[in-house]
Amino acid sequence: MDFFKGVINRAQQHPQTIVLPEGTEPRTLKAANEVLANKIAKIILLGNPNSIALVAEQNNLTHIKEATIIDPEHFDQLPKYVSLLFELRKNKGMTMQQAEKLAMNPLYLACLLIKAGDADGEVAGAINTTGDVLRPAFQIVKTLPGISVVSGAFLMFIPNAEYGESGLMVFADCAVHPNPTAQELAEIAVATAGTAKNIAGIEPRVAMLSFSTKGSAKHEMVDKVVEATRIAKEMAPGIQIDGELQADAAIVEAVAKSKAPDSKVAGKANVLVFPTLETGNIAYKLVQRLAGAEAVGPVLQGMAAPINDLSRGCSWEDIYKLIAITTNQAIGQKTK
Repeated sequence: MDFFKGVINRAQQHPQTIVLPEGTEPRTLKAANEVLANKIAKIILLGNPNSIALVAEQNNLTHIKEATIIDPEHFDQLPKYVSLLFELRKNKGMTMQQAEKLAMNPLYLACLLIKAGDADGEVAGAINTTGDVLRPAFQIVKTLPGISVVSGAFLMFIPNAEYGESGLMVFADCAVHPNPTAQELAEIAVATAGTAKNIAGIEPRVAMLSFSTKGSAKHEMVDKVVEATRIAKEMAPGIQIDGELQADAAIVEAVAKSKAPDSKVAGKANVLVFPTLETGNIAYKLVQRLAGAEAVGPVLQGMAAPINDLSRGCSWEDIYKLIAITTNQAIGQKTK
C-alpha cells in the first residue's frame, strides 16, 4: 500500500525509539527484527535476555542483537524509575514499596522510560489486555496539554477514490469514549486532525457529524455537536473544521452544495468525527464490510506520547505497521 510506503519513509528519515514491553513474545520479536532491518525505529525490548535470544535464534532473527534489551528484574538503573514512579503517584497514596514492585512490571517500566525521555513511544497488547496496557499510560504518561480524553481513530482505505483524500479517510472516535461531552468531542476532533496530518500525511478537513446539517433538525444531541464545533475551532483555528453536518453533506459535493453551500469542509471532508462511540464503531465496521474498505487501527490519540494497543490476535505484520505508525506519531508530536 502506497500509504505505508510514506509512513515507512517518514519513519526512516527521523528514527524514534520505541519500547516493546512484550519483549519475549515471538510475533513482537519478528516485527522488531523487521523494524531494525529496515531502520524504521530504534527498539527497546523488555524481558529476559536469555528468552529473547532463544526466540531470536529459533526464528533466525539476526537483527534483534541491534535492539537495546532491558531485563526489568535485573536492571541496574531501576532505582531511577522507581523514584520517578513514586514522585508521580505518591499523592495518590503509592508507597515506595509499591513503586518498587510496579516498576519491574514491563508495562509500567515502558511508560516510565517514555516519561523519563528514554523512549518516544510504546506498542503493546499482543499478550496483554487493553486495560492493562492503558492503566500505566494514564497514570504515568497522561494526556497532551489541553486534551483530557483519549480516543481511537481508524484509517479507512476506501476502494471508491471519489471520497476523502483519494479514498483515504480518518474516522474517530471508534474505539474508546462512549459518549463524549461537547468539550471532549472538540478535543477528539483536534486530536484526529493531528492523526490525519502526522500519520496519513494529509491536510485535514474535519466534519463534525450529526443527523442534522446546519440547523435542519433541533435536538440536544445536535446542540452538542454544534457546541463541539465551536470549541474545536477555538482550540485549533488553523484547522478546517465544520459542523454540524450529515454524512452525505460531509462527503458528497452535490449534497453539500444544497445543504451547506458556504462550508469549506462540506463535500470534501477527509476526517469524520462521530458524536458517540456507537455511531463511530458502527460506521467504520459497515464501511469496512459493505464497501470493502481496509480499516487500520485503532490508533490511540490524545496521549502525551504515542502508546498504541494491539489486538491479541494480531499478526507480526500488524505489530510492524503499528510500530511504524507510532514512530510517525512521535515525529509529529515533536514537530508540533
